[in-house]
Amino acid sequence: MFETTVRDDVLQVARPRTRWLSSGWNGGLLDASAAYNISVPEGFERTDLDTYIDERRTDAGFDRSGPNLLTGLNLRHARGARCGSVEAIATAGISNPAALPMHTDETASLGDVTAKRTDSGTVNVMLGTTHALDDGSLATLLSVAVEAKAATLLAETGFPGTTTDAVIAACDPNGEATTFAGSGTPVGAAARACVRDAVRASLRSRYAYEAIPSSIEDAKYGVTTEMRAETFELWGQRP
Repeated sequence: MFETTVRDDVLQVARPRTRWLSSGWNGGLLDASAAYNISVPEGFERTDLDTYIDERRTDAGFDRSGPNLLTGLNLRHARGARCGSVEAIATAGISNPAALPMHTDETASLGDVTAKRTDSGTVNVMLGTTHALDDGSLATLLSVAVEAKAATLLAETGFPGTTTDAVIAACDPNGEATTFAGSGTPVGAAARACVRDAVRASLRSRYAYEAIPSSIEDAKYGVTTEMRAETFELWGQRP
């Protein structure tokens, strides 16, 4: 699916005439021939992200535009996985986990969030298929990737994600058309396997000699969502 190159802490995945959907900075739908995952230094505080991204890509010698993700993880921990028509590349660091407790305190106020300062540990996933998907199915593929990422992180770390996770999903508009990309389809099933295995491999590289944080308190940064939402019934809304 991708031709992958890493230079100067910038990872480029290239493929001509590709349709991308990104949940990252300045994301959305885009037709381009490349996408990027850029490693930022510790203590990164730049807010002019478009300028910063252009600088980093230019300095690394990449002249193709495309969607971009940022990570605090060293790119030596990037890992890929292939299955059928699908390929995924992941960088996974858990310095800033985002916990979502299933037992909520009934006395918690609506809108009460407990948080520490966040940083760019980040789990980033770049996923593509050689099939052609319409925009709705491409969005489904992105959601399948997010679900697989969360399931893998829960199993491996106890957290469903970090405060800065992002996913890019891609397809070949000129490939063999397929109508659906959910978990029960060949494309969706392959995507789940690729995301699981790429994220797991990146985690095992990153934490080969260091323990994964066991709690928000043990993590360098992070957030626990303690807020409580107000639930309501819908049956009374029927005409």
